Amino acid sequence: MSEPYIRLKNICKSFGTVQANKNVSIDVNKGEILALLGENGSGKSTLVNMLSGIYTPDSGEIEIGGKNVVFRSPKDAINAGIGMIHQHFKLIDVLTAAENIVIGQENSVVLSKKKMNARINELSQKYGISIDPDKKVYNMSVSEKQSVEIMKILYRGADVLILDEPTAVLTPQEIRALFDILRGMKERGCCIIIITHKLAEVMEISDRVTVLRKGESITTAVTKDSTPQELTEMMVGSAVSLEIDRPKEKLSEQPVLSVDRLSKKSFEGVDLLRDMSFDLYGGEILGVAGIAGSGQKELCEIIAGLMKADGGSVKFSGEEILGLSPRAILRRGISMSFIPEDRLGMGLVAGMSVMNNVILKSYNRNPGPFLDRKFARTLAEQIVHDFDISTPSVTHEVKKLSGGNIQKVLLGREIWLAPKVLITAYPVRGLDIGASYNIYRVLNEQKKKGVAVLFIGEDLDVLKSISDRLMVIHGGEVVDIVDPEKVTKEDIGMMMLGHKPGAEGGEAV
Repeated sequence: MSEPYIRLKNICKSFGTVQANKNVSIDVNKGEILALLGENGSGKSTLVNMLSGIYTPDSGEIEIGGKNVVFRSPKDAINAGIGMIHQHFKLIDVLTAAENIVIGQENSVVLSKKKMNARINELSQKYGISIDPDKKVYNMSVSEKQSVEIMKILYRGADVLILDEPTAVLTPQEIRALFDILRGMKERGCCIIIITHKLAEVMEISDRVTVLRKGESITTAVTKDSTPQELTEMMVGSAVSLEIDRPKEKLSEQPVLSVDRLSKKSFEGVDLLRDMSFDLYGGEILGVAGIAGSGQKELCEIIAGLMKADGGSVKFSGEEILGLSPRAILRRGISMSFIPEDRLGMGLVAGMSVMNNVILKSYNRNPGPFLDRKFARTLAEQIVHDFDISTPSVTHEVKKLSGGNIQKVLLGREIWLAPKVLITAYPVRGLDIGASYNIYRVLNEQKKKGVAVLFIGEDLDVLKSISDRLMVIHGGEVVDIVDPEKVTKEDIGMMMLGHKPGAEGGEAV
């Protein structure tokens, strides 16, 4: 067997007193897809950031093609043929695909459009990547933008591709197209490293899996000889159930929340929500699936009183609440909790302590003008205990916690308010398997208590497993509300693109 093309030997990296990587060794062969698995804080991102030149190891060696290399910047890594695609794309919206692909490269200013497009078309055919060189980025879907990012790397001559959570916001059809591209690159001898939390995708696309835990490499296994259960236990260090419960509860006789013909336009007059209607009952989880930007954010914020609608109705137990402020909703005795997608931007105050964040929505219940610090501390300590939040103390700043613990603080605070409706937008985004399954358990506990849960997610396997009903939206409209046990992921994917399976000619609704 030939020598590995990439070798990382005994890599160590610390940030202050925190050791992110400790003697990590991995290797990747040409024509191979290696998956990196590990919980949050296991050192995955730090490791690939050193391979892509963002960080420099404290000790250890990096070998490319049998030669020791030292990367002082991402440019050094690019010159060595290594390219990384981050979760948040680094494209300029107002430029075309071709302009984004060549920008920043030597002599890119003087390249003729004809030569530029010819080279892009050549690479497109070679690797099976479909790109319109003249299309502006702001007109592209998420998968098209991702293809442009991959093309940027190939155009620069890279033969090593690192992808961080590449399928987070893609439909099943788009994921299949991405995997076809990666397989084409693999056949051409490229090295590919993928960081992902989705075990089903690890099993489908990777050749080998390296598992990291607490900054150390636990094992590297051949994927086809492993099972998701075995990989999970190696990640976590103990047995973890990968089953998501879907208990059948008695539903409330009347909807707890009724949304009728809800509409919202952008400043430019574009429909963000268009006549959206649905009912949500106590004792159920209504899942919401849709590609990014389909109206999820606007729907949540209008229901929670954070955004004004242009038309329609939102009723809580038969009482109209549309247009009321969040405080006015609370004053009417309407208990509704909202876990936003941007947990540190909207949900919590990053520079405040766990204790102060916990009490943030309850201070107006405090008798007298002064905050009862003893009550605040007791409540915070109770939430830290109940939700198994890892923090040095309740006075610790929230921004210094891991993503999973930040989400637990937010979820714990909202659930303590004893909501009748719980709106969760991407509650497990970026969380590891252990933290994610803990949140699924908490949501099911709320459902058992008769709470109506609106669950906006992006992992279709999870949505199909946890939802009692699944609402698929596209372009601010409800395409259909279906039984998740009776539809395939492919059916859901088609609906997310605006098509109803079985509709004549597959026309968009």
